[in-house]
Amino acid sequence: MLNFEIQNHRPLREIVYEELKMQILKGQIEPGTRMMEVEMAEEMGVSRTPIREAIRKLEKEGLVTIEPRKGAYASQISTKDIVDILEVRQNMEGLAAFYAALRMSYQQKEELKRIAEAYNAAVASGSTPDMIKYDTAFHHLIVEGSGNKILVHMVEQLQELVLRFRYLYYDDFRRAEKMPAEHKEIFDAIKSGDTEGARAAADVHIDRLKEMIENEKVLTE
Repeated sequence: MLNFEIQNHRPLREIVYEELKMQILKGQIEPGTRMMEVEMAEEMGVSRTPIREAIRKLEKEGLVTIEPRKGAYASQISTKDIVDILEVRQNMEGLAAFYAALRMSYQQKEELKRIAEAYNAAVASGSTPDMIKYDTAFHHLIVEGSGNKILVHMVEQLQELVLRFRYLYYDDFRRAEKMPAEHKEIFDAIKSGDTEGARAAADVHIDRLKEMIENEKVLTE
């Protein structure tokens, strides 16, 4: 049941929508799961109306599929979906790394180093939530460090989709074990002001993700 006391300044429909959205993004509601209004309303301690409104909004965002006479389901996500997202992300984050090497402040570089070290500690301890948290923060700070507001806005639009598949590919811990070295290559290039090196390291990082997903078929088509 949701804790409304700490969120009582916000409309109920927003609270329910964001809760369901995060459950889908984090895989707590798995792809293909039927969204049962009555059951979800009982679990959250709300009426069916905010549940129904949330489902309709999530359908517009592509996270829910509504089939006539069958009901609503958490949308499936295929290997191709992930590769499509990575292709877009690769171009934007490579560009971000290029400009981060040119424009990132000393303070931002120090923070990037701290985040990378926190990520490494998460890998060493096997903490998936922390790996996802610091992996997301690492890439977010690079984009922010590019100093390009348009680029920041465009990448933010991808973040929710990226978050959803992060929870999927982090099931393969072998991939996580290789990430610290890749992050280090990106960081070292940004720290030294090597713009092309930063772009290349960011490209390689995404290429390896794509290779893992395509070769091992993380998801069915």
